[in-house]
Amino acid sequence: MTDISNPDTLPPVATLRLVLGDQLSTRLAIIAEADKETDVILLAEVKAEASYVNHHVKKIAFLFSAMRHYAQALQAAGYRVLYIALDDPDNSHTISGEMLRAVASLSPQRVMVTEPGEWRLLQDFLALEVALPVPLDILPDTRFLCSRARFATWADNRDSLRMEFFYRDMRRDHGILIEADGGPTGGKWNYDIDNRKPPSRGLTSPRRLSFRKDATTRTVLDLVEKSFPEGFGDLEPFHFAVTRTQALRELDHFIAEILPRFGDFQDAMVSGEPYLYHSLLSTYLNAGLLYPLEMCRKAEVAFRDGHVPLNAAEGFIRQILGWREFIRGIYWRYMPDYATRNALNATQDLPWFYWSGETHMACMREAISHTRQHAYSHHIQRLMITGNFALLAGLDPQQVHAWYLAVYADAYEWVELPNTLGMALHADGGLVASKPYAASGNYINKMSNYCAGCAYDPKVTTGAGACPFNALYWDFLARHRDRFAGNRRMPYVYANWDRMGEERQNAVRAQARIHLQAMRDGTL
Repeated sequence: MTDISNPDTLPPVATLRLVLGDQLSTRLAIIAEADKETDVILLAEVKAEASYVNHHVKKIAFLFSAMRHYAQALQAAGYRVLYIALDDPDNSHTISGEMLRAVASLSPQRVMVTEPGEWRLLQDFLALEVALPVPLDILPDTRFLCSRARFATWADNRDSLRMEFFYRDMRRDHGILIEADGGPTGGKWNYDIDNRKPPSRGLTSPRRLSFRKDATTRTVLDLVEKSFPEGFGDLEPFHFAVTRTQALRELDHFIAEILPRFGDFQDAMVSGEPYLYHSLLSTYLNAGLLYPLEMCRKAEVAFRDGHVPLNAAEGFIRQILGWREFIRGIYWRYMPDYATRNALNATQDLPWFYWSGETHMACMREAISHTRQHAYSHHIQRLMITGNFALLAGLDPQQVHAWYLAVYADAYEWVELPNTLGMALHADGGLVASKPYAASGNYINKMSNYCAGCAYDPKVTTGAGACPFNALYWDFLARHRDRFAGNRRMPYVYANWDRMGEERQNAVRAQARIHLQAMRDGTL
């Protein structure tokens, strides 16, 4: 690839165009409007982005390999590409530093970037507008189906922002699962009630694709192993698609072989089965290798062709067209204040077992082991296992946020932060979710087979073998009664608590204190 150290070999540069590692799309204006003769595309692997949290090594390897394959494809298409590898001896290891270095070397007339997915990077770009000797243009990220302006128009003058109503408008805007009369296909907007089946006996994951590692990916794996020896998680086996062609194969395989049963079992959890019927496509979507509308259209066509039931197609589409777009809108509307919210005043430190998986709680051990091995766990494990425990135990939201951002290959702050603070931890005070997603061991026992091999009993709340989720659940509700007792979705819960009587309540809360101390001591 083109060497920045020898700019005399290049014709004069009109525009230097930066592409970030999660913007690997050729449909963005940064590429689609580039002049192959006079513009240069800049991509850079930098330590600042690879280590500002303790990123999973698989995530780093996926992004570096995908970036290199993307750059190779651009070069093959005739674009001029300047690629800065992590081990380049002159690498400044920040995005801003590499942009300044490229401008000094290439003397472009202007610089262009696409708006980033994280507030901190946007601030860096705004600072560069002053520092650069040439104009800097920040282009909108048009991969999303709802622009920031469209979301603002939808959100303005509403008393509360609920994804369900946003999702209906997005369905109408894009004509997805909409009939000729303007109503929803099947007569209902949401089939989530049909998507909560517990795992049936013997439920296993369907066959998954695995791609042969080429020389580029092998070089990246060696580089990541050498450069991040203390990085979180297992680097191999490495199974990711790293090109758009491979990602499209993953999408087609999911639609044909896996989506038909996704709806029924999307909330189910099974020991030793990290994927079940989930798509694994969010990593590719969030990095730019896939596009949201093509995913929704393929799911809709599969339904209309009779290949996929409506509850599966609608549930998959809702995650993309509804939840993903809604969460991004929340992020940009409320940052930077949103990142510091802690409505429940949660202050407990994140326990070490979130990193090690070393805990007697089988459900936590299972979810964290999946995360360590695959840089992945599905949304119910994230919300109702690791997220639920963090909520009940009162873990510090910023520490939990940093963990979720680090450990998942699909995690970028725009999507991870509102999901963590809003959905999992209720730290935003109910902006995202109308009630906290708190659950006892009974829910975990119903929706998984984890409890069968656990040191704790989901049917026991106090005493020997008591499941930590039980006492922590009731203690959480008692601690925050003033906040939640008036919630129209929670009177039944507090009625059950009141029926226990003071003596039983005191015993439950004492058990919760024992669990929290064991958590702090590393013996839970």
